[in-house]
Amino acid sequence: MDPTSTHLRKGRSGASRVLIWRLLALALMAALAACGGGGGDSTSASGSPQSRSAAAGDDAQGGADGESTSLWSGLVGAIDGALNKIGIDIGAEPKATTTQLDAVRLANQATFGPNEALIAQIRQEGAALWIAGQMNLQRQAVKRVPGAADVVTTVALPKSRYTSGGTNAVHKHTSKTVDFCDNKGPTCWRDWSSSTPLVWDFYRNAVHSPDQLRLRVGLALQQMLVISNYEVSGTYGLRNYNNMLLDNAFGNYRDVLKKVILSPVMGDYLDHVNNDKAAPNENFARELLQLFSLGTCLLNADGSLQGGTCTPTYDNARVREYAFALTGWTYPAGGATPWGCYPSGSNCQFYDGDMVLKAGFHNTQPRTLLSGVTLANGNTADVALEKVLTSIMAHQNVAPFVSRHLIQQLVTSNPSPAYVQRVVTAFNTGRYTTFGSGVKGDLAATVAAVLLDTEARSTPTNTAGRLREPIQLFTAVLRALNGRTDGEALGWWWGEEMREHVFRPPSVFNFYPPDYPVAGTTPPLVGPAFGIHNANTALNRMNYLNYLIFWDGSGASSDVPNAVGTKVNLSAFASTTNAATLVDRLSLLALGEILPATSRTAVINAVNAYPSNTADGRTNRARQAAFLVFASPQFQMTR
Repeated sequence: MDPTSTHLRKGRSGASRVLIWRLLALALMAALAACGGGGGDSTSASGSPQSRSAAAGDDAQGGADGESTSLWSGLVGAIDGALNKIGIDIGAEPKATTTQLDAVRLANQATFGPNEALIAQIRQEGAALWIAGQMNLQRQAVKRVPGAADVVTTVALPKSRYTSGGTNAVHKHTSKTVDFCDNKGPTCWRDWSSSTPLVWDFYRNAVHSPDQLRLRVGLALQQMLVISNYEVSGTYGLRNYNNMLLDNAFGNYRDVLKKVILSPVMGDYLDHVNNDKAAPNENFARELLQLFSLGTCLLNADGSLQGGTCTPTYDNARVREYAFALTGWTYPAGGATPWGCYPSGSNCQFYDGDMVLKAGFHNTQPRTLLSGVTLANGNTADVALEKVLTSIMAHQNVAPFVSRHLIQQLVTSNPSPAYVQRVVTAFNTGRYTTFGSGVKGDLAATVAAVLLDTEARSTPTNTAGRLREPIQLFTAVLRALNGRTDGEALGWWWGEEMREHVFRPPSVFNFYPPDYPVAGTTPPLVGPAFGIHNANTALNRMNYLNYLIFWDGSGASSDVPNAVGTKVNLSAFASTTNAATLVDRLSLLALGEILPATSRTAVINAVNAYPSNTADGRTNRARQAAFLVFASPQFQMTR
């Protein structure tokens, strides 16, 4: 079944349709019983009373009605199980069964932060349908008409792109007497060579675009398959690479790795473009194995160390085999310099398109790769590339390595081995319920498994969740408080202050390591984003909130295209005059639940310090409430 289908929303109302099917089935079962016929298995997975009860969420009933509810649930389970066995899927209950807390949790895991409209949408659609719509770039708008057919409209979601900055002309300049930036103004380097235009696009998309899940997965891939403007320049090339990650966010990981290997930007960043076939640079080969696919220690399918200790996944001799295998690639055609191209026979530096095969640059000798894969004598660069990919995708480590990274980026820093194992199964089979193509490495199936797993959707434990990293702090506050941004203030200013200037990680190891230890935890926990969290950045979190909420953010800069500045809009909250109502509204939005009683009382008292009978007083009350809620420890963690 198409995961975006909403069969309950077609024809008569969903509740009527479900009831009709159940009554018809009940009548049929009664007739069969009268004739001595048999029934269905009341504990089938598709219609069990337990799963039906769990799906009810906030609507579960108890007390005096418990016995009748239990009998009805059992009967419903038997009916639905029988219907499912003959191919009739009546689906879930039409009413929203997603709680406020879980909707906010999903928004934190799968988007750049909740706002009130998004939470309402997730609560209406439920997690699985919302995720499917995000993957298929569509959502269904439903208009309820009492006593008549629902009106269902499918709305296409625009696909976010990086578009700002200069073109490939920066790598076609051939004058020996005129510098490329001559007569291009003081922003030439920024616009043609730096990542700043991508920062604008990144934050504009993250705050305003509807295809949030694609953007979040794109960021997760970006923080694993790292390139950095610290090492490479050429705005159009950085743009191409990051658009490729967005394009493949729900594709197959083998295809992602192939695009990464052939990226001329990566070729420059990790030194494998025009690699010397006799003595190749090993930088890319090492990071391909260590950081992009397998890791350094052999893993069980649940992500734990095989044998309980680190057994190396590869040695340096194996790294050299991969370096030799990946020789034979040069830049795509199109570049030019005043001095010609080097080495002789290669194409000049150029970032539009994939690297192209250069037969004379490839080492054709036999090679032994991982997973029992070998290269025969006389092999070609394109065959060697496919063998490299096959050896990686066949390795026991690739599924747990990639799966754990996605879990840490989206849901929790310390997933249980069972959670990792379930996501690994989705990666290896290419399927998770209705998601995926059935091919190993399917990222749609893997991401769905990450987000829909019971560990992601159940009540969080004390060790669950992750520190909200600076990028997501910036966006979450803006989204929640109806803000706007052009991204300008979030790069060289706040990005640098918080040690997470997007597109400029200090090394191929990203901004922080995935196994950064959280001091003082028993049992020992890791918290990747704590690697850039210290006394200064902790205070700067408060300064950022002050900047947005009390200092009115930033205005538009005249030298930024389509500038709107960075500001929040508290007018919708300032209209709430009751302090408790205001604080609870913001708490439910930011945290998914009411603040703890002591904290709630303190915040309400702080809000009441301002009068509610003037416009300025109401604005200050909203500012006070917003600052204190978003500064709370609960908001700094996504649970």
